[in-house]
Amino acid sequence: MAGDEERVIADIYVQPGESHLVQEPTILRTVLGSCVGVTFWHRRLGIGALCHPMLPNCPPEKDRLSVAAARRYVDFAIRELGKRLDALGAPRRETEVKLFGGADVLKVERSISDRPTVGRMNADRALQILAEEGYSVIAQRLGGRQGFHIDFLTTNGEVRLRKL
Repeated sequence: MAGDEERVIADIYVQPGESHLVQEPTILRTVLGSCVGVTFWHRRLGIGALCHPMLPNCPPEKDRLSVAAARRYVDFAIRELGKRLDALGAPRRETEVKLFGGADVLKVERSISDRPTVGRMNADRALQILAEEGYSVIAQRLGGRQGFHIDFLTTNGEVRLRKL
């Protein structure tokens, strides 16, 4: 029809160790193994965010790290996105959070199989930090032995998973 414009939605691939926050319709994509992917969606404000941290705990010398480098850590990435969402007026009780990843994709020797894996530590730390920061996780897919490709649609908060 004349005058109709096709709606173009931005598409961003979030690399390991990155975080992206958007205020316009976007598809945020990433691939997860032992890393975790945390999505934040605020319906009323039209805000969506995805962080893809790789390790559970930021080192004690975090003051020497750049923000970009610190985003590799679960605790820092979640808290930093929380502050950014706060600054935009997104109440935590209204923000939908979904959590994915934390898989054990690497073979582990039988003699050390009782030790926590990076995937398990990432998942546990993400759940802990989200609770401490006042977020409720409304959906999660954690653990297992297989990674996922995720597509997060900030238009409606939907997250689509595909097994690797």
